[in-house]
Amino acid sequence: MKSGAEKKRVRRSLGAVQNGGNRDTGSDTPPRVKKQAANKDVFQIFAEKVRDHKDLESRWAVLQETRVEYFRGKDFVSFLKNHPEVKDILESDKNLEIEDVANTLLRKNLLVRCDRVVKTVRPGKRKLSTWPAHLDIFPDQVFSESDAFFAWTFVKRRPLWQTLLSFSWPVLTLAICLFPVYPHQAKLLILYSCAGILLLILCLLSLRAAIFGAIWIILGKRVWLFPNILAEEATLGELFQFWPKKDEGEQPKWTARLFYAVVSVLVILLLRHHVPDEAARARYQKRVSNIIDDVLEWSPTLALSGMMEQQQTVVNTTESEGNFTDEDPSSQKVVPSHGMAEEETNFEHANNDVGSVGDVESPSTSQ
Repeated sequence: MKSGAEKKRVRRSLGAVQNGGNRDTGSDTPPRVKKQAANKDVFQIFAEKVRDHKDLESRWAVLQETRVEYFRGKDFVSFLKNHPEVKDILESDKNLEIEDVANTLLRKNLLVRCDRVVKTVRPGKRKLSTWPAHLDIFPDQVFSESDAFFAWTFVKRRPLWQTLLSFSWPVLTLAICLFPVYPHQAKLLILYSCAGILLLILCLLSLRAAIFGAIWIILGKRVWLFPNILAEEATLGELFQFWPKKDEGEQPKWTARLFYAVVSVLVILLLRHHVPDEAARARYQKRVSNIIDDVLEWSPTLALSGMMEQQQTVVNTTESEGNFTDEDPSSQKVVPSHGMAEEETNFEHANNDVGSVGDVESPSTSQ
């Protein structure tokens, strides 16, 4: 009687003979399944290529408590029209229409169509936000160009430099913790570099706010230089974008501009009236200099020497106390302190004065 494994082996061999026997025995996958798998890999590569391309404008938003990267449907269409060579990755499907390509990506769950959560114009705005910060899944998962957003569903591959940078964070943390043991010149270099960068950031933000306030009060326009300098999610190019975006808000009323102009003048006069004098600035500078000097001059050698001196002082005090208790009480001499000696001297002078007065008064009494 044959076992179950032998029956399965015989059944497989019969099936191979009936199918021709001349097919490659190492391939058990039908050609149609192979083609589907290849097409899936091709569309995955196409999606990764399109996502990494810098000409497809995209943003980050929150989709059901998850941060996703998304783009607009009209940007996807214009991107493929301007870069038709990207479709060559699709091989046999490169002649598909743009809408068919997008629908294929939706069917393969490489994309998901989204819709804006806030669908009403906010107060003070002329129209809806071009790039909403909060999205929701759209019920009909079909490609569209008109006010349609599409989010990538796969995890983006990290480049090698980001992986290496992630390993450098523990090293940087350890280097920061070891700052007190650095040489003096290295401490000065790090201190002045950090202070210079911090001063540059503060000056840039202050100048940016001053220019915005002046243009808003005088012309009623919102002009932010470096508009993405405080953005949570921005690329390196977007972060240092100098020219501002087009103002989409309504022009403020002249009463509001006049009110804030008066408030600004009052604040400037108040700060000028309460500016610290030269003595206060000198005291503050001395205090800050002492703090910086304490940080720069600290070294393990000085710390250990100070601890050793303190420990040696404690040991000497303990030994002297032990020797004092071991001596004979009859041989111990109490050495008066300087203050006690002065008190005894003053007391003796007072007694002498009283005695002299008594001697002067005694003859008169006897007479």
